[in-house]
Amino acid sequence: MKNIVSISGGKDSTALLLLALERETPNMEVVFADTGHEHAQTYDYVRYLEEALNVPIRWVRADFRMRIANKREFIVKQWAKDGVPQSHIDRALQLLVPTGNPFLDLCMLSGRFPSTKARFCTMELKHAPITQKVMAPALRQNRMVLSWQGVRREESLARAKLYDFDLDGDLPGIVNYRPILRWTVEDVFAFHRRHGIKHNPLYEQGMGRVGCMPCIHARKDELREIGTRFPEEIARVAQWEKLVSQTSKQGASTFRTASSYTDQDITLENVEAQGIWQAVEWAKTSRGGKQYDLITSVQEPTQCSSIYGLCE
Repeated sequence: MKNIVSISGGKDSTALLLLALERETPNMEVVFADTGHEHAQTYDYVRYLEEALNVPIRWVRADFRMRIANKREFIVKQWAKDGVPQSHIDRALQLLVPTGNPFLDLCMLSGRFPSTKARFCTMELKHAPITQKVMAPALRQNRMVLSWQGVRREESLARAKLYDFDLDGDLPGIVNYRPILRWTVEDVFAFHRRHGIKHNPLYEQGMGRVGCMPCIHARKDELREIGTRFPEEIARVAQWEKLVSQTSKQGASTFRTASSYTDQDITLENVEAQGIWQAVEWAKTSRGGKQYDLITSVQEPTQCSSIYGLCE
């Protein structure tokens, strides 16, 4: 049997890895799926874990080159029939080329960003490449693969319904294993301390979750913190919004659902003004999004701000 431990650089998957090592799990491989949309501190943290724990971590990335080539053929054959202006088609064909960044390539391929209602990012950027590049080859050499997953029931209603073990729906022979399913967040950080392993520093900078920066599930206060501490990440997403809009059949796409923070129609001409930067401005407002919150003070970028009480 092959044991494959998936990590993200977050608190739960780190605790999962520590548990697997504590149990001296045999025939184990550790894998990290790089979405291309992580914060640099998360990449550094994954490298820290590899060195501190003396365990090799395999990095995998999704590859959308073939699907982008197919999308280009579809644009040539179909968009004009659907009434898309030729200038829009020409622009899309000029820009729709693989960038090597999995998240951006996926968004251009899809003509939109993931959302809380269409969360295709996890499947495409994490589950699929790990299954194709790690799980499937492992199955060819082992009768069964145990897929270790660092999820906890208290995180969401959907995860509250999960089981400790179940069969993976993609490949026969893969069994999903969730050994920290009943742990609390306090248990997770205590396990870090027990093994003398630091947590990802982003948890002391206002982040409730780490990984994609920002995540489509980022809370309002978390988005505000990101805009204050990491404006370069917002600027990067703003550039991606322009690129995804220019390669989208609809002609406009924003990272967050625009209706949550603006009542204006989003077009290619105003996507820069009404996109992610406008969402950050909205994140500075009180409930209702109409007035700036004068009570909530944003921490200075150098100050510790942890929703988990990690600041000393």
